[in-house]
Amino acid sequence: MASAERPLSPHLQIYRWYLTMALSIAHRASGAVLTGGLFLLAIWLMALAGGEDSFATMRAIMDNPVGWLVLFVLTFALFFHTLNGIRHLAWDFGIGFEKDTARQSGVIVIGASAALTVITWISVIIAA
Repeated sequence: MASAERPLSPHLQIYRWYLTMALSIAHRASGAVLTGGLFLLAIWLMALAGGEDSFATMRAIMDNPVGWLVLFVLTFALFFHTLNGIRHLAWDFGIGFEKDTARQSGVIVIGASAALTVITWISVIIAA
């Protein structure tokens, strides 16, 4: 049999992208981002335990626009991963599998994650 000029199995370039597909991949990516955030938290705690000089160094690293952006992205990832996890939990119970419902819940997850992130950072800035 002649070999066909096509992939052996479908891959990402074959499928039409849907919001639910993108959110599923983003859920995994946000979990990876949160793992990186845990390492950052561990480094921050070690700096805190290491004394005033090591904490001042860590604060200098994080107290700039790039550090604030990292913390902002971590905040969004936390809210997104949590809300999308709740959505997946509902799916485990058979709730929300309809095409329109799945898309609407995805839009709600994105909007709520963005809103909660902005509310959190406004609160942080006001408190500072």
